[in-house]
Amino acid sequence: MSSAVETLPILLVPDPKLRAKARPVGGGDADAVRALAPRMLDAMYKAPGIGLAAPQVGELLRLIVVDLQPEDKPAPLVLVNPEILAASTELATREEGCLSLPGQYAEVTRPARVKLRYLDLEGAKREIEAEGLLATCLQHEVDHLNGVLFVDHLSALKRNMLLRKLAKDLKGRRD
Repeated sequence: MSSAVETLPILLVPDPKLRAKARPVGGGDADAVRALAPRMLDAMYKAPGIGLAAPQVGELLRLIVVDLQPEDKPAPLVLVNPEILAASTELATREEGCLSLPGQYAEVTRPARVKLRYLDLEGAKREIEAEGLLATCLQHEVDHLNGVLFVDHLSALKRNMLLRKLAKDLKGRRD
């Protein structure tokens, strides 16, 4: 990754693009997606984070990148048009954060295991079954494609407290 390429800025709440539903990637988007994916990974690593959805960088396309870096080595996953095929009835609660809500974290309960279908960058159909942190991360990023943020899974009271704290933190950074 050459440093000549400008790092993509990550949009912050309350940017309206974060609430928009992303459109499916079509055949005409292949070149744009192949160019966007490595730039999204670069922005995610620099943030630093473990997942990023295209709407978070202002692109309303159904594209996500994820890398949990097992054994501290990059192992990026790029999922085009991901869709959740199955989710376990068993639930798991994990602390979640989001690059679009910097410094804000909360416990979120989601299905413990999921199965997704997606296309890789060459357009091949693939499936992935995930549990643990990967399952949480994939669900979190797919939510972004539907205009849903992790705070939407919280009670109104917790969500409002968190969003007020974020607004205060961001205002503090600007002042």
